[in-house]
Amino acid sequence: MTKSRIVSPPIDQLDKLRQPLTRGERIVFDFFNKYLPIEWEIYIQPHLNGLRPDFVLLHPRLGIAVFEIKDWNLQAMKYSVVQRNGKSPELWGEKDGKKFSLQHQNPIEKVYRYKQEIHDLYCPRIGGGKLGFAVTTTGVIFPFAADNAVKQLFAESLSYMRRDKYPQYNPLTGADSIHAKDINSVFPESRRKYSKFMNDDLAKDLRNWLVEPDFAKTQRQPLELDRIQSHFAKTRTKLGHRRIKGAAGSGKSLVLAARAAELFVEGKEVLVVTFNITLINYLKDIAVRHLKDITTNNLKPTKRIRKDITWLNFHSWCKRVCQENDSYEEFKNLLGTKDKDSVFNTDIPNLVASIVDDSSNVIHKYDAILVDEGQDFRPNWWDLLRKVCKKGGEMLLVADATQDIYNTARLWTNESMRGAGFYGTWVRRLELHVSYRLPPLLIQYARKFAQQFLPKDTVDIPEAEQDELIYPCTLKWVQTNMESATQACIEELFSLVTDTDPDIVSIPDITFLTDTNKQGRDMVSVLKDINVKSLHTFSEDEEESRRQKVGFYMGDARIKATTIHSFKGWESKAIVIFIGESVDKSLIYTGLTRLKRNVQGSYLTVISCAKELISYGKTWSNYIQRNKQR
Repeated sequence: MTKSRIVSPPIDQLDKLRQPLTRGERIVFDFFNKYLPIEWEIYIQPHLNGLRPDFVLLHPRLGIAVFEIKDWNLQAMKYSVVQRNGKSPELWGEKDGKKFSLQHQNPIEKVYRYKQEIHDLYCPRIGGGKLGFAVTTTGVIFPFAADNAVKQLFAESLSYMRRDKYPQYNPLTGADSIHAKDINSVFPESRRKYSKFMNDDLAKDLRNWLVEPDFAKTQRQPLELDRIQSHFAKTRTKLGHRRIKGAAGSGKSLVLAARAAELFVEGKEVLVVTFNITLINYLKDIAVRHLKDITTNNLKPTKRIRKDITWLNFHSWCKRVCQENDSYEEFKNLLGTKDKDSVFNTDIPNLVASIVDDSSNVIHKYDAILVDEGQDFRPNWWDLLRKVCKKGGEMLLVADATQDIYNTARLWTNESMRGAGFYGTWVRRLELHVSYRLPPLLIQYARKFAQQFLPKDTVDIPEAEQDELIYPCTLKWVQTNMESATQACIEELFSLVTDTDPDIVSIPDITFLTDTNKQGRDMVSVLKDINVKSLHTFSEDEEESRRQKVGFYMGDARIKATTIHSFKGWESKAIVIFIGESVDKSLIYTGLTRLKRNVQGSYLTVISCAKELISYGKTWSNYIQRNKQR
């Protein structure tokens, strides 16, 4: 059987990348794929600890190489490199008589930074040790410029720090070498037969940094809706009000985002509202996936949907209404009061209601308003949103009372339901029970947790899908104490890398969840100390934390770290959850049900300091007591 090259993402997916390959990048990929020995693995735009180099090449016995590709036409403007005292030479451009610095685009400096970052990568299998510089090649390729021209232009840059003394590790080539099929000039180290610095363990660790994350693959896949989900996504009720109740992983958010995409295609003005700020980016990604399906991969509307639909969390929408109607000072004054619960639950909604009810104000109204995670909303919030829905418009509410982490689901009584435009209790046929996200094994443990710890009247337990596919799932419960918690979290985080062979878990897929911001800050600090970058939401500054939540999305190239609260509605195939000594059972259930099934395997580790959960934790097949309880 002919051996095939490892390419990530796969070759048949290269035309579907979120960041498409440039013409030059495609030329270089085809060159590498054709002329490199088959043992060299090719990683395209890998998520490398916060970086996104163009190409990384890996050979399990020889080394690693990172290449930057520049499609520059050196005749389009005048380029020059100028020496500076005590600093690296600076790249300049000149066009139409105007000079400007291009140092931020200097590819020689960029690949050297990549080399330093690769050298500092945390490698769990080799005890966190650093890579030797000799194992790493950093190259630059200009597919549309002559070799001599690029070598002459960047001669000063290469001589800085004596990089020109080691050309085999710092190749700089252009179109001549590519056209001549000269792999030895483009990548001299590809000829190497042996390296004392490279070994299988190091190669395995590097693959976890380089392989395409699951979330990137998912974004290219069509949105799969079952018959019931598709019905909800494509239809509306006669009166326009619909409420959908569903268990964790049953597709409530998929239905809502798909419905938003359908309405967008119809030309409707849509408002999507959440309680959780971080959930917005997830819903946008789902809507884009569905829109690609219903518009035959027309990329123009998929780019517009993120902007043309209004995506806001509830209090951001309140803030916008106040800003648009000269009431922002009143809004800010309310935020300055001490009773935050009253401010956010009642005072701000009452202020916005008074603005909306004032006929002298111009209020922006929508054809459709869709509310996700409705169990976190209060009836008065829903009533307020109904006031900005156009006559004959559409209102959708989706909820799971089992994930009632703010104790608001109990407010949705039969009477409040009728006042909100609904009648009677939740209709059985509008419920979604089958979980399409959770691995079947985890569903068993989630059901057991809900039955043991959650109020019986709010429990909506997921059911496993009758599916022939196998979804392997590795579950671990680690019982410890607060003194050992951070170290336990770090060790378990990286055991997801070392204990998952032969599956490869992409490090940017790993998500750390905690029930407290303090534990989150401790974790992020330790990760920073070992040079592992994270996308997190743990700033002590309230405004900065909010900005972090707005910018939180799975497509980032770093490990993810946030609270269980902020991750509600999201999903990941590799999760570590920390639970402190005092526990909110609904919050823990929410965290457990964030795991996403995967045919290659999914991984969930719970690190608990809660004594009252020991008996439950011992029901897990992999239970570890790291410390004796105090």
